[in-house]
Amino acid sequence: MAGSVDASAFSLDAELDSSSPLSERDQKMLALERQWWKYAGAKEQAIRELFDMSATHYYQILNGLIDTEEALAHDPMLVKRLRRLRTSRQRARTARRLGTDA
Repeated sequence: MAGSVDASAFSLDAELDSSSPLSERDQKMLALERQWWKYAGAKEQAIRELFDMSATHYYQILNGLIDTEEALAHDPMLVKRLRRLRTSRQRARTARRLGTDA
């Protein structure tokens, strides 16, 4: 299929840590978040193909995941970056609702 994402191209399995308390899915989600995306929509397509879920459902799970101590211990820099990005987006949304600058 044209435009299909080759799930094996991301080599998420290579980054799994069998000693981690995180599930395989959670580790793969964090590994996917480490990737950089060149084209719009590529990440959403990868989410659909790798995890068989919508991007909305993926981000709901990811939001819960990054609040756990296990995720923080697994990849502190990534989890802190994702938390900062989430906080920044929440502030911007709140500012838009209130009609003020963030």
